[in-house]
Amino acid sequence: MKRSLLAAVAALLCLVPALAFAGGASSACATKYPVVLAHGMGATAEMLGIIDYWWGIEDALEEEGADVYATAVNCMDSTVNKAVAFKKQYLQILALTGKAKANIIGHSHGTIYTRYAITNLGLGNRCASHTSIAGPHKGSSVADVVVYKIPDGLLMLGTSVIDFVYAFVFGDTNPDTLQNTMDLCTDYMTQVFNPNTPNVPGVYYQSWAAKAKLYCPTVLLNPTWLLMKHYEGDNDGLVGVESAKWGRFRGVQSAAWWSPGCDHLNIIGQLFGMTPGFDAHDFFSDIVSELKKMGY
Repeated sequence: MKRSLLAAVAALLCLVPALAFAGGASSACATKYPVVLAHGMGATAEMLGIIDYWWGIEDALEEEGADVYATAVNCMDSTVNKAVAFKKQYLQILALTGKAKANIIGHSHGTIYTRYAITNLGLGNRCASHTSIAGPHKGSSVADVVVYKIPDGLLMLGTSVIDFVYAFVFGDTNPDTLQNTMDLCTDYMTQVFNPNTPNVPGVYYQSWAAKAKLYCPTVLLNPTWLLMKHYEGDNDGLVGVESAKWGRFRGVQSAAWWSPGCDHLNIIGQLFGMTPGFDAHDFFSDIVSELKKMGY
């Protein structure tokens, strides 16, 4: 049964004891600690009330016995602000479940603000594992081009327009597109963020990358894929393979041999489940079942 964080918080506030939702088709993903999903930049857990960011991944995991929660922070905001919002929801989830820790699985920017929350906001002893899916740990050349190549006046105008859209259409609270983009530049990530956000001992860190081989199945990513091919080599349209490596690197998802590849959105089941040669549900189920076997 799919549960939103809103429902979880409501239950907590009403002092309703946590229930065990492990009665799915199997117990392959019935981890010791709950699974907390953290979305990336430009989207939230549910867009416009109808588009599921994780596109059925939550339900697939719960069918296999996992206890899953999807957090929701501003689509466009600084890493720090997103981390603060994530921490609040994360602690609410732990209180609801009665668990001391949880397994965090982040995608894209969701891998970065969760790392910040673990290291710099005191969640280190409350986190069992951190799984990074296509995370820009060394930044993204797309952010570099936007911040350093676009004239300042045009950049300010463009980001202001995007802020307006995200505030009044998608419901962000005081969005900050410019800071969000600056926080993902390669120089900031490698010279400032990473040195000040080391891994916390006792937390298991692992990562996967995605790679488009011939072109991005999500056609809107093809321009950025070509740009990143020039600057970073193999990439998924928004994040380079080398940038996605953090902690124990588990490999590159490039879809079936006949597929053009697995891009930045395919790896989470988007767009709308159209992922030729790749099954996001199976991919995430394998991740969580392995976490279970490892005692997390």
